[in-house]
Amino acid sequence: MRTADQPIRLSLIAPDGRMGKAIAKAVADNPDFSIDQDHADVLVDFSAPAALETSLDRAVAANVPILVGTTGLQPEHHARIEAAAKQTAIIYAPNTSLGINLLKQLVEEATSRLGPEWDVEILEMHHRDKVDAPSGTALMLGQSAAKGRGSTLQELSRFDRIGEHPHARERGTIGYASLRGGSVAGEHLVILATEGERIELGHRADSRMIFARGALAAARFLAGKPAGLYSMRDVIEASAA
Repeated sequence: MRTADQPIRLSLIAPDGRMGKAIAKAVADNPDFSIDQDHADVLVDFSAPAALETSLDRAVAANVPILVGTTGLQPEHHARIEAAAKQTAIIYAPNTSLGINLLKQLVEEATSRLGPEWDVEILEMHHRDKVDAPSGTALMLGQSAAKGRGSTLQELSRFDRIGEHPHARERGTIGYASLRGGSVAGEHLVILATEGERIELGHRADSRMIFARGALAAARFLAGKPAGLYSMRDVIEASAA
């Protein structure tokens, strides 16, 4: 049993991945945390959708909270997360940046105030090796826009690949476009446009370390929490309290 003066022990599901290495580096600079692959206070999974079930089973069996940052999840993965959250504490966060999660709230508020006459377009860019498109963060921002409008993302989404002729603009859809290249950690721009004016809400990640620091904040929040499905919004509100 961990005491309050001991570091929070993290087990990384994919320690050799980009995020695994970034989190290990952040832990090395923060005495409040340690890496322990065998005895965890919090599991951290930034791996792949195929590994999610095993990660959740481990969390439930050990009664250990888990942070899931894996993107590209399908409805069946989300159903599995919701089921596991009845037995242990879980945060699902396709992006652990505190800035992005504040942007998510701003997008929801903006679309709720502006109404359906404002078009919503989401542009994202990541490094050349990122597989899923649109990114999980772009979809998260789209979900916030849809929620602000009182609709579901499935009713409103449209994905245009850069370089292809865009679909005819259907009023009320939320459009996505993706760019891949170089070593970009992550850029997201939400464009709200109507006749004669537009608003641009954006976030640029200059280093993967911002995600690592956000992951540590999420792990700190999760340690000792009762079963339930939490979000980065809960982390931000707890930090501000």
